[in-house]
Amino acid sequence: MYNAFTILWAVVLVLGILILIHELGHFIAAKCFGVRVEVFSIGFGKRLIGWRKGDTDYRISALPLGGYVKMWGENPMETRTGDPAEFLSHPRWQRFIIAAAGPVMNILLAIALLTGVFMVRYEHPYFLDQPAVIGFVLENSAAAKAGFKGGDRIVRIGNIQSPTWEDVEAKLMLNPGQPLEVAIQRGGQILNRTIVPDKQGQEEYGALGGWVPQEPNVVTQLEPDMPAAQAGMKVGDEVVAVNGVTMRSMRALITYLQQNLGKPLDVAVMRNGQELHFNVTPVLSHNARGAEQWRMGFISNPVHVDKLGFADAVAKSIEVNKRYSVLILELVRQLAARKVSMKQFDGPIGIARASGEAARQGWMPLLALMAAISLNLGIFNLFPIPILDGGVILLLAIESVMRRDISMKIKERIYQAAFVFLILFAVVVIYNDIGKALPGLAKFLP
Repeated sequence: MYNAFTILWAVVLVLGILILIHELGHFIAAKCFGVRVEVFSIGFGKRLIGWRKGDTDYRISALPLGGYVKMWGENPMETRTGDPAEFLSHPRWQRFIIAAAGPVMNILLAIALLTGVFMVRYEHPYFLDQPAVIGFVLENSAAAKAGFKGGDRIVRIGNIQSPTWEDVEAKLMLNPGQPLEVAIQRGGQILNRTIVPDKQGQEEYGALGGWVPQEPNVVTQLEPDMPAAQAGMKVGDEVVAVNGVTMRSMRALITYLQQNLGKPLDVAVMRNGQELHFNVTPVLSHNARGAEQWRMGFISNPVHVDKLGFADAVAKSIEVNKRYSVLILELVRQLAARKVSMKQFDGPIGIARASGEAARQGWMPLLALMAAISLNLGIFNLFPIPILDGGVILLLAIESVMRRDISMKIKERIYQAAFVFLILFAVVVIYNDIGKALPGLAKFLP
């Protein structure tokens, strides 16, 4: 009951605000240019509640899958009166601004939301924005078979030079089952490798199993009465080597401990710029997942947590949104080339599930998710598909070049084809949603 209620209020909040902001963009721009707005609706279909003020009926409608602003004289198939308050009576540049205002508002909202989040809590894994240096490679893994080793630095993946780990993960994600050229620096050599990311999970994102990013082994929590604490190690120590072997990640350290079988260790740590050594004898103990393994008794979770000032938060928000925008466009390009699956798209069910999960984690994750969805909504609406805002902009651009209006008959055919396309797209996305939410049921669906 709690989960259902959490999902319900979270998705209503998220979609309600995003739709409201989008339609508010169209509404404000239309009003600024003197266009009469007849309906401002959150949702489609039958009017449930609302009020009328001036020429506009403000309403909430039965189907909460979007919204719309109906402007007088907007439909090119309707008879025009020539009234200056009609949408089509206004110059094309004004109609262009009105059409673009909705997506622009969504993009600005994404920037504003992330700015607020970063000013309260900017948290990210240490390695994510660092150069892509491999910390450890599991034996017999896909990465090991491709010839990677701990300490290798990825200097190029695909067409990306000097990538961070965030760049690497994005490139892998968008190329499942597709060969990728990777150049690594090992010592003074540049070596070339070819990898084929595996399809992972229900969404079939690409990933390469077996490599672990390099990150500092900083002690963030010590367990009392365990070997590390008893030996004198402290929170904040960074484990740099064990028995003279450099440790570039916690996975490398854990693997070494299991291979060492409980023998005494010489653990080198950095503390306040000094290298210190401790004699530690691991013991068999249960880890956080309940599995028994050789352990020293500390946890390392190197996550950066900061509060950014306003200017830094705005700059970081713009940077993140720009990166995600490129990622969205690349995903669409790969989809058009049939290199990624439609399963990577989420519809209403996926959004509801993600919203509920974010809401359970707190307001900051929910606002961050809202920013991501708002950015997606803004960019999607700018695609040059008739009926969408981008389609209106495209037709206006074509008419500007032609210096005359496209005939009503041609426009009618274009809108009909676009409507069918969007319906089919919605059906596929919802089908994928059902398949991911109820995998047992999906096999019975056509």
